[in-house]
Amino acid sequence: MTRIAIIGGHGKVARELSSILAAEGQAVTSLVRNPDHAADVAATGATPVVLDVENSTTAEIAAALRDHDAVVWSAGAGGGNPERTYAVDRDAAIRSMDAAVQSGVGRYIMVSYLGAGPDHGVPEDNPFFHYAEAKAAADSYLRGTGLDWTILCPGMLTGGPGTGLIDVNPDGTWQGTDTARANVALVAAAVLELPAAVSRTIGFRDGGLPIAAALEAMT
Repeated sequence: MTRIAIIGGHGKVARELSSILAAEGQAVTSLVRNPDHAADVAATGATPVVLDVENSTTAEIAAALRDHDAVVWSAGAGGGNPERTYAVDRDAAIRSMDAAVQSGVGRYIMVSYLGAGPDHGVPEDNPFFHYAEAKAAADSYLRGTGLDWTILCPGMLTGGPGTGLIDVNPDGTWQGTDTARANVALVAAAVLELPAAVSRTIGFRDGGLPIAAALEAMT
């Protein structure tokens, strides 16, 4: 049995993922900020752990990750507040990477977005700019760690059905590239134990290929 920790465990992608992994027989720990969310997380088959990563030290996060085999970052500040965006999507994410190294977790999956990177092209007067900057910094830091990392870059998230069909590395950015949160969760579950996905940045959107075939074609 693999032990997987999901940071941002009450998010929609995270809850979809924990349901998938729990159904596969994996042991899932979901870190949540709000204790009122613990019951929702437990209903997916995960074990909720209350930890506010925004205000936690690296050592505190490392203690929560200890004895796990993999960690999935699916947390986010939700936009609207630049200061919190940098505090969560950049600073806390980076602390979680250092914590994973400290606690001996080898595998790290980052949920980012299609078009993320230093050349994201989002203008400074766009409300999305601070999130784009934060994700660029966090993704870059992850690539420099010794972790077995994978960065997932889905298009614009929707509440559509999890068809299990995607297109990998599509042209364009996240805008206009609908990607069901359920499909993001399915991709995250698929890459967790896929050696070919290590040290890869994978852009994708809803498409026409089964996930396994799409990921195989990428390698």
